[in-house]
Amino acid sequence: MHLIENKPLAPLTTLGVGGPARYFLETRSEEEILEGSAWAQKHGIPLFVLGGGSNLVVSDKGFDGLVLHIALHGVEVIESESADQVLFRVAAGEDWDSFVQQTVEAGSAGIECLAGIPGTVGGTPVQNVGAYGQEVASVIERVRVFDQEERAFVEFSAAESEFTYRRSRFNSTDKGRYIVTRVDFRLQHGGSPTLKYADLQRLFAADATPTLVEVAAAVRRIRQNKGMLLVEGDADCRSAGSFFKNPIVPVQAMQTITSVAGTSPPTYDAGPNERKIPAAWLIEQAGFTKGSSRGAVGISTRHTLALVNRGGATAEEILEFAEEIRAAVASRFGVTLEMEPVQIGF
Repeated sequence: MHLIENKPLAPLTTLGVGGPARYFLETRSEEEILEGSAWAQKHGIPLFVLGGGSNLVVSDKGFDGLVLHIALHGVEVIESESADQVLFRVAAGEDWDSFVQQTVEAGSAGIECLAGIPGTVGGTPVQNVGAYGQEVASVIERVRVFDQEERAFVEFSAAESEFTYRRSRFNSTDKGRYIVTRVDFRLQHGGSPTLKYADLQRLFAADATPTLVEVAAAVRRIRQNKGMLLVEGDADCRSAGSFFKNPIVPVQAMQTITSVAGTSPPTYDAGPNERKIPAAWLIEQAGFTKGSSRGAVGISTRHTLALVNRGGATAEEILEFAEEIRAAVASRFGVTLEMEPVQIGF
């Protein structure tokens, strides 16, 4: 086991802030994950699992424990008994967008609208990654994890993973207990792309049958236009992605929100007597526009939900600005926004 001490973490995150890890271990096998976890337990220090660093805010003090960087690789394609389905068995350290591209080129539908999302495969079931009309919960068949309490590798079905909007058992009821090592995705071979998102519908209005590859490419362009695609040298990309989750509110709250704003917000059905409101709309209505800034911290010029590090920002400054936004939305609409990125070291 090759431990590194005082490893800088900021360069390993898309936001680019934070101090060092007291101990750091890159794991390339399940055996190394087992060994690293046992070492942390033996020495009584906290452990954090790092994937692509795309949904993460690290404290300026760093993390006084062991960071396990998941670097397991491999994609296995398993033919299904059903001719129109195919199973992809994917190691947790695989780059997510590269895997999406592999599936669309293979003609397998189910995650084409999730193209361009930064991070690794292992992070997708944890927060039930979703965008543009799709989420991984609908195609995940099984998640293989290491159970740190039982010291054993176990597997969960999609139902056992307890997926809901941006949640799973891995980031809620069992947060910190399991380390994802592999995810199995069952996709539709020869399936049609999902075109639920309005921008995609408009883009392909004249083409009723776009290919999966074309849809994935279009999603990446949309994400880039919104500053949500990692592009080297683009300051608007130095973010943790969407910083706030879209809140779900009771239907009866809509009248108050509409009255305060003087206009009706765009909403989406979120279940019986509930509506989902775009957090970006609430933030803009509370007075924060694209390009707003507080020193080295700001809102992307292309997407209200992305808080960006314009260069030299600290984690403290980013969270202070986020709290300012949350307070303004709560004061104006009575809606409390929930931060999406994981925070460590605070």
